[in-house]
Amino acid sequence: MTADPSELATRLLRLHTDPELLTVVNVWDVITAKVVADVPGTKALATASHSIAASRGYPDGEQIPVEEMIAEVGRITAATALPVTADLEAGYGDPGDTVRRAIAAGAAGANLEDQLKPLPEAVKAVQAAIGAAQAEGVHDFVLNARTDAFVKAGGRDPAEVLADAIERGRAFLDAGAPVVFVPGRLDEDQVGALVEAFGPQRLTLIGIPGIPPLARLQELGVARVSYGPLSQQVALTALAELVESVHRGGGVPEGTRPLN
Repeated sequence: MTADPSELATRLLRLHTDPELLTVVNVWDVITAKVVADVPGTKALATASHSIAASRGYPDGEQIPVEEMIAEVGRITAATALPVTADLEAGYGDPGDTVRRAIAAGAAGANLEDQLKPLPEAVKAVQAAIGAAQAEGVHDFVLNARTDAFVKAGGRDPAEVLADAIERGRAFLDAGAPVVFVPGRLDEDQVGALVEAFGPQRLTLIGIPGIPPLARLQELGVARVSYGPLSQQVALTALAELVESVHRGGGVPEGTRPLN
């Protein structure tokens, strides 16, 4: 690392508050971190907990031991000078301590899921995470407080889901989170309503097919778009397609880039 977590967090926070949309293609180990970091235009890295767990043989949902997750975060931060935000799921039973460990591993920010737990409990988790960062002297720690209102919407009325996301997001901002993550296949009206409720450069989204184009999201005032496990899915699709090509008598596609 070329900077301490506090300096990296300040850089990362500035990337979120800048009117230019921040895009982060998620990584899950050192080689993916290096590949993404080396692409011109990359300004920050984000880990994907699902991808890290899958690469180690664990299912998603905090099934990987927290020590293994944090160790991988540390290897990734050590491999780049860019700020790294770590996906910490719901905090592995102790959001404050998990954030403290992530900061010790070099993380400048983190995702924290609410899993639609009762709002007071979810707010308490955000407060614990922010408190831990403050105690570590990382005052600009970019906690990306996630609400699963849309992810776990089921058959609920879309208006109720949006209202729930707004209530939870506002509560997380009031608890000290600088940004709120609302994953889901949101349309332009829903994105606009969330930005209006939270303020510009306070909403982050996942870049799944069906959401508005990146240029439009920037116009609407979205802070960041990340890609979660989709980047690993893209990589594994390419691997499967190589195997299929080999089975047909083909080989490595033209244009394949060598590893540095």
